[in-house]
Amino acid sequence: MPTGAAWRPDPMFAGLGTEFHDLVAPAEFPKTIMRFRNDRAAASVGLDNLTDDEWLAAFARFETLPGQPAPVAMRYHGHQFRTYNADLGDGRGFLFAQMREAGTGRLLDFGTKGSGRTPWSRSGDGRLTLKGGVREVLAAAMLEALGVPTSRAFSLIETGEALNRGDEPSPTRSSVLVRLQHSHVRFGTFQRLAYFEKPELIRTLTDHVIEAYHPDAAGPAAMLERIVAATARMTARWMTAGFVHGVLNTDNMNVTGESFDYGPWRFLPHNDPNFTAAYFDHSGLYSFGRQPEAAFWNLQQLAGSLSLIEDEDALVAALNTFSPIYARELAAAMIERLGVASAGEDADIALVNAAFKALAAGGEALRWEPFFFDWFCGPASEDRAMQGPRAGIYAADAFSAFRKLLSAATPDRPERLAATPFSRSEPEELLIDDVESIWAAIDEHDDWTVFEAKLARIDTARLAYGLSAP
Repeated sequence: MPTGAAWRPDPMFAGLGTEFHDLVAPAEFPKTIMRFRNDRAAASVGLDNLTDDEWLAAFARFETLPGQPAPVAMRYHGHQFRTYNADLGDGRGFLFAQMREAGTGRLLDFGTKGSGRTPWSRSGDGRLTLKGGVREVLAAAMLEALGVPTSRAFSLIETGEALNRGDEPSPTRSSVLVRLQHSHVRFGTFQRLAYFEKPELIRTLTDHVIEAYHPDAAGPAAMLERIVAATARMTARWMTAGFVHGVLNTDNMNVTGESFDYGPWRFLPHNDPNFTAAYFDHSGLYSFGRQPEAAFWNLQQLAGSLSLIEDEDALVAALNTFSPIYARELAAAMIERLGVASAGEDADIALVNAAFKALAAGGEALRWEPFFFDWFCGPASEDRAMQGPRAGIYAADAFSAFRKLLSAATPDRPERLAATPFSRSEPEELLIDDVESIWAAIDEHDDWTVFEAKLARIDTARLAYGLSAP
């Protein structure tokens, strides 16, 4: 398999041993049809020179990449809707490879979804619906455009099988997805070792996470503090993006604070703290407004696992940093989304509070994403906002405090307003109707142009906003 000069394999996780994973073999698929390849992400790891045939060999047949061991299914447990489940693990995916990112040297993972059965598949078939793959590609692209830490969809291959699912029309088409992200080590990876009362293995995993992801952390409590900070940042950016993950179980949160493994996600149509993404979330446990609470609860479970090797007071102190960090990150993310420069903590908080009040005042008439689009770069967009399709909403008294505070802000890089997206009256959004329309074109007519055009527009918005998360 040919690779570029930037290819730097570093399969660290496989070296931890069989207590942490199981060797697995990928499924053999009747067809392999390329539907999406992320050449921008591929360039970051030295794989952008692959031909389509070589790409299919690597990411549909999973022929071993240079310097990599065989694929491994990672072992973990987790709380699912706050009920502990000891029968988890990679059930339809595996860790395919680990490598260093060009430029930054960060350790990155290739993780799969829909690549076949593993010892942890239970009654599942180990497959991914094509619709599920399309949804994950779209979600990751939109979140990256909005500056949210996220995995990146790397490859999507249609695999030619008819799948039966109880929660969507069946039979439906199948796919295999590969995502690129910083880490697939979950909170539940630690929970499994605590469940089996194996402190020595918790220490091994902790040492690995510190070495690979948080090298400045001097011990388990310091590592937890870094994970708390990364999780607070991610959660704050979900809130400013109007993103609802849907299934914030402890096996869906990782040690580097990245959004990943997208299931029933949604973007808010308008401000609604009670909005839920999962149809089965009857109590609203993971509703939009409760996401910070859910993230903190999950961090507490991680701390509980670490208590087998660390002083509890030190772990509590690390947990107690969540609220102030979250508040700071929320303000920073809101200021960035409004496209203005920070004016100091007090002024920023006042503007952020006014912005949230304005969103609430707009009710169902004001969609979430257009609010930030209309007012991007603050006073530099006032004329645009007040002459646009939502001018009547913004003219109401409920918006006067927000407009007054924003008028005093300093635009940050106002030259961004010259980008093509800002010549339009509407922003790029990814509401559920958009997703269903894209899928209908694929499902009914095998028309991928709508999907490809949407991704192109999202990428244009990403470049225009300049908000991509590090």
